[in-house]
Amino acid sequence: VPTVLFFFNSALYSIMLLFFLPPQTCCESLSYSLFSCPSSLARLPRSRPVSGAAPCARLRGLTPGQVGVCRARGEVMESVRKAAEIVIEECQHQFRNRRWNCSTTPRGINVFGRVMYQGTREAAFVHALSSAAVALAVTRACTRGELERCGCDRKVRGVSPEGFQWSGCSDNLSYGVAFSQTFVDETERAKGLSAGRPLMNLHNNEAGRKVECKCHGVSGSCELRTCWKVMPPFRRVGVVLKERFDGATEVRLTRIGSRTALLPRDPQVKPPAARDLVYLAPSPDFCHLDPDNGIPGTAGRRCNGTSRLAPDGCELVCCGPGYRAGRAEVVQRCSCKFSWCCSVRCQQCKNTVTIHTCRV
Repeated sequence: VPTVLFFFNSALYSIMLLFFLPPQTCCESLSYSLFSCPSSLARLPRSRPVSGAAPCARLRGLTPGQVGVCRARGEVMESVRKAAEIVIEECQHQFRNRRWNCSTTPRGINVFGRVMYQGTREAAFVHALSSAAVALAVTRACTRGELERCGCDRKVRGVSPEGFQWSGCSDNLSYGVAFSQTFVDETERAKGLSAGRPLMNLHNNEAGRKVECKCHGVSGSCELRTCWKVMPPFRRVGVVLKERFDGATEVRLTRIGSRTALLPRDPQVKPPAARDLVYLAPSPDFCHLDPDNGIPGTAGRRCNGTSRLAPDGCELVCCGPGYRAGRAEVVQRCSCKFSWCCSVRCQQCKNTVTIHTCRV
């Protein structure tokens, strides 16, 4: 995976493609403005600010509305760049033991393959994760004083349900979420709200932004307990969204009076809540190599040979009993001792382990 990465979320998605794809393919679709052309945020030197007419105009995957946001609020685009860098890393961590492991492809106009165009559960997850990443990155930039138009949130006052006195410098989540809505959702709003995919993407974008601040920090006095709100670690956001991925609801576009809405395909299933992920189409099995759709298959993938029913078990990952076991020598740290002061010294030990891989 390249060092500098980009988003999938229709707005975030364009910036990602801007870094992974060759010039002749990157601009086939303006709808994926965060993951497209090579003349994008990720290609700009980090020493060069992402603001003003020239740099923003070079981000050719962006919609006109997003170019306007870039020009007007260029200082925030550096946070978007940082957010893009953690999306693929977190996605690949969460799905490292699944058939679909969030692998990237240099072919096509989507770094995650054409499965992202099909309204699948995987597309729902990546949209939500990208939207959350932008909100979180901008929020943290506000708190650290990196942005001129926002700072930490000092409006949180009163007493928490646990009896703590709200005080200090809370994370300015409202600013981060508002920017994510303005920038990330622009592409879907431009398409109109009568089609299934824009409605699906907007729903999942918002679901990704349903992150909760936690109370952090306690004063040393037993008589006055104070705390402030902080964003959860992005790893926690990934874990929560992965759980919502597993419980996502398949929906269909339904007309209700003069408007359209997404309702469960199975009428026995309750309508999805705002925090739930939704998808329109079933996923492929991801078992076999399909370069045209950006699916690498599972041949050669490592799996857990001691588990049959777990998601990382060889029978599930390898799409059947097609796997083999081999022995490999690994070097690990061992006999670690604390040395005063202040380091830990370890020996290097060689161990032979059994490794299971899917058959080619």
